[in-house]
Amino acid sequence: MEELNVLSDSPKATEEERPLRRPDWLKIQLRTGPNFTELKDLLRGNTLHTVCEEARCPNIYECWENRTATFMILGDICTRACGFCAVKTGLPSELDLQEPERVADSAEIMKLRHAVVTSVARDDLKDHGASVFAETVRAIRRRLPLCTVEVLPSDMGGQYESLKVLLDAEPDIFNHNIETVRRLTPRVRAKATYDRTLEVLRFAKEYKPQIPTKSSLMLGHGETWEEIIQVMDDLRAVDVDIMTMGQYLQPTKKHLLVKKYWTPDEFAALKEEALKRGFKHVESGPLVRSSYHAHEQAQSADQKFRDNA
Repeated sequence: MEELNVLSDSPKATEEERPLRRPDWLKIQLRTGPNFTELKDLLRGNTLHTVCEEARCPNIYECWENRTATFMILGDICTRACGFCAVKTGLPSELDLQEPERVADSAEIMKLRHAVVTSVARDDLKDHGASVFAETVRAIRRRLPLCTVEVLPSDMGGQYESLKVLLDAEPDIFNHNIETVRRLTPRVRAKATYDRTLEVLRFAKEYKPQIPTKSSLMLGHGETWEEIIQVMDDLRAVDVDIMTMGQYLQPTKKHLLVKKYWTPDEFAALKEEALKRGFKHVESGPLVRSSYHAHEQAQSADQKFRDNA
């Protein structure tokens, strides 16, 4: 039986729904040098997951060759099934309470200057995994006092107490992605809502104003220029400091189709619009992802905070 396209009620997709040809500027050069192999073996040995692999990030080869990775904690099975995401979904296993120390072990061996810690959504847990998140931040700090730590959690069901547990660990950057424009959120994201994302970012800034906040937007789901500008304005209204914008790439045939490939010139113009609105740092380009050049983002935002102090 022919598999149904996720955007169609009919087994046969219309011309409009057929995959767009990927433009030349999105061709990725695969480089699997010694650092890539060493890092992969290290993570395997410590039974760790990275969003680099699980989400099929296009920058994995560049980042791993530069000895940079984004750790994904709380297992590798997500309780949500977003239409854009390649991470496995289902019923997660029990919590691994040794995971924070294994992440810290790897970060220390890698001599990281900036560690990014994200996770699957764990709606099955009372605190949505906030306690493990917080302990991972503390474990990295114990091993690497000079390493900055960025966290990228789910919305944790919008529960303030869970967010407080994580924020009390004092991460250097709190990142929570808005992903898409308001109109497309019900179609693109599972369980998450546009307003809840804004509320999470608002609460984080209000509770810990000294911690820079950050959010990311994927383009290519059918959003308009005006809707993107509105997202910028909405993020600035809750005082978000850092914004990243990148091109959505369909990970498998089961996921949402790309509706448009935004050009490098359009991404450059959007960066200018974002900077005009007061973001302290903006990354915008077809292959940009939330954690791409995260160390540079952290340094830039920190400098802006010092300049405004």
